[in-house]
Order: sequence, then C-alpha cells, then structure tokens
Amino acid sequence: MVGVVGDRRLGVVTLALGGLCLLVGLVWTLQGAGVLAGSFMTGSRFWLAIGIILDVAGVYLLYRGVARQSRSR
Repeated sequence: MVGVVGDRRLGVVTLALGGLCLLVGLVWTLQGAGVLAGSFMTGSRFWLAIGIILDVAGVYLLYRGVARQSRSR
C-alpha cells in the first residue's frame, strides 16, 4: 500500500514538472523564433534550441507521469 501512495505522489510531481517544462520551453521556443518579442532572447537560435530541448523533456515527463498514474490505480 505504501508503494502505491508513493507512486501516485511521484506521478503527480512528474506531471507538474513536465507541465512546467513544457510551458517554459514553449515560451523560450517562441522567443527564440522571434514570435514573442520584448526580451534579450528574441530571435536567438540559442534560446530556440534550449526551448525545443525543454519542450521535448516536458512531453517526456508528462508521458511518464500519465503512465505512472495509470499504473498505480
């Protein structure tokens, strides 16, 4: 029983972290692509690449969190 509760908590944390990574990565991707203006990151390929990497990590964490939640039920 303790393992199930811990698994659910870890799943929630993984989902939250994945969502945060995806959101921040999306902002950085759009700034790096020049879509969102008003920052030193605007139009920078460096921030575009970092944003894409963070987006991929966010999607992976969301996938793992959903899989962990469905497995712990």
